[in-house]
Amino acid sequence: MKTVEILEKLIAFETVSADSNMALINFVSDLLRDAGVEVQIIPDRTGAKANLYATIGPTDDGGVMLSGHSDVVPVAGQNWTKPAFELTHENGRYFGRGTTDMKGFLASSLAMALRAAKLDLKTPLHLAISYDEEIGCIGVRSLIDMLDAAPIRPRFCIVGEPTSMGVATGHKGKLAARATCRGLEAHSALAPTGLNAIHLAAEFIGALRDIQADLAENGNQDEDYDVSYTTIHAGKISGGVALNIVPNQCTIDFEIRNLACDDAPAILDQIQNAANVIVADTDHPSAGIEIEVFNTYPGLDTPQCSAVVDFVKSLTGANGTMKVAFGTEAGLFDQRLGVPCVVCGPGSMALGHKPDEFIEADQLRACDAALDALLARLVIGI
Repeated sequence: MKTVEILEKLIAFETVSADSNMALINFVSDLLRDAGVEVQIIPDRTGAKANLYATIGPTDDGGVMLSGHSDVVPVAGQNWTKPAFELTHENGRYFGRGTTDMKGFLASSLAMALRAAKLDLKTPLHLAISYDEEIGCIGVRSLIDMLDAAPIRPRFCIVGEPTSMGVATGHKGKLAARATCRGLEAHSALAPTGLNAIHLAAEFIGALRDIQADLAENGNQDEDYDVSYTTIHAGKISGGVALNIVPNQCTIDFEIRNLACDDAPAILDQIQNAANVIVADTDHPSAGIEIEVFNTYPGLDTPQCSAVVDFVKSLTGANGTMKVAFGTEAGLFDQRLGVPCVVCGPGSMALGHKPDEFIEADQLRACDAALDALLARLVIGI
């Protein structure tokens, strides 16, 4: 099957993160097994979702791993003019949810894998397809556990998130947390007799902004990023029941997007210390601010002089490198397994997560060409 034919099949699977990805995983598994490829399916606890790992070629060499996620973001509430889960081709563009992020890369990888299955590879090819990447790189962790226990790990990894086929050596890490501010309810006519949790939350957000300002002014800088410093962002706040009740609880969801050289837990300690000061200053026995981390993944900072960078540049013809603002699974592969990674895939993330998401046909062709170059290298051995 050709790349576009596979992409048409992949887009038709409505693999929004909240839903099962098993129909897609079973399709890919059947496609590869029919070609004689060894496939492992790693289900989650419910059996509704799974990772897939496939190997082509010898098993005594680390080889090259192509990695991508199967899930997509929702289309609900977006004004699509094309069918979101049906591939539409117009004016050199392929429209559909996930065309760019990142089923285009998966389709190209699978088309290349089917060609590879007919050849005698000297260096193995591995395919890794994960679930629940869009909600914090969650699903891939069981696949990483499997590889961690394996006797041989991939030598290189290419994570095919959309970079317009540029070679990205870095991305920021992320720590997502919830602060629960606790006060004491009272009738609003007697507001000073209670403790307003929303007011505590407002002070907490002020502390986040102060720490952010310090990071921007005095923290580490990496000019390869659009935003060159570690950022702190409050994205959701919820509190109060009725206007005439002093609220006893308010929650704030916030995140740290850290440079790989910055220590996110240390920044979180700063935030907790600031919260402790806010609570102490209220001098109220009911006051409290509790912080709970609910997701985290590491950043990526692959040295530009590393072998994986030179190797992937030789496949794409790129002269330089870049860094991307969004997080990927590459940081986990690097941190947990010590597998050198770059991020390189077709399409632009500026087109992802939007209505009428599309990928340029030229980008798919560029990805196919790079993977053809990879296949030629795997045949002779690297």
